[in-house]
Amino acid sequence: MDLRHLRYFVAVAEERHFGRAAERLHMAQPPLSQQIRQLEAELGVELLRRTTRRVDLTEAGRAYLARARAILADVDEAGHHARRVAAGTVGHLAIGCVGSATYSLLPALSRRLSEALPGVDFSFRGEMLAPDQVEALRTGAIDVALLRPPSADPSLTVHALRRDRLVVAVPVDHPLARRKRLRVTDLAGTDLIVHSADRRSVMYDVVMALLRGAGVEPHVRHEVGETSTLVTLVAGGLGVAVVPEPVTALALDGVAYLPLVGADARVELAVAHRADRAEPHLERTVGIIRAAF
Repeated sequence: MDLRHLRYFVAVAEERHFGRAAERLHMAQPPLSQQIRQLEAELGVELLRRTTRRVDLTEAGRAYLARARAILADVDEAGHHARRVAAGTVGHLAIGCVGSATYSLLPALSRRLSEALPGVDFSFRGEMLAPDQVEALRTGAIDVALLRPPSADPSLTVHALRRDRLVVAVPVDHPLARRKRLRVTDLAGTDLIVHSADRRSVMYDVVMALLRGAGVEPHVRHEVGETSTLVTLVAGGLGVAVVPEPVTALALDGVAYLPLVGADARVELAVAHRADRAEPHLERTVGIIRAAF
């Protein structure tokens, strides 16, 4: 028995006539009758009662028709699903976002991905430090990461998206808040709030290199894991923070954002995934993210 027998039987059962069923199947009637008899012989039951005018279903035939239709529908759906998978239009992906991308990019990006790939189930994790994202990519906890690139890692495929300017978040009542822009040297002796060194934050390394490159010895007062917490502490007057410009989307009362000029006051944003991952829906998602920039 094969799927051809099921399709032949369903056609005869629905038409209740061998001639019409043969026309529907684009075949001659005698081979069709022979195939149905072979099916009945293999099953060991009579499925159809034949008369000179019509064909009726036996009780076994009615039961078999229901199951045959379901099987053929499942086979057709399996084919459709396989084609959608190959086209990258179905699946599930978890996307991890660095803090600044969470506020400035995630709302528009999630909408764009949902519109472009409605059959893909997307989930998002925000406020992730780059080292946590890399580990989550390796373990499969997330599939795609929007991150500040760490050092070269052969296990990852990384595509640069853009370079974000750095700005300084300062309390509105801080003396520096009266300036229109700041240089790195203006931060000498100022209490700093930075991302956690213990958690190997990329932004921590960027800020430390920027300050020391300008001859400024950092005076770190607080280390935090989340960008939202960092800006909240600035609003509370506990210090200033150097952050990527997209963080300005996190508008809190009591915080002013000032441009940071001089030196190489920018930090890269990239999209990354595991180098051994090449599923069509993942590749399409990364392509959409890259096109957005």
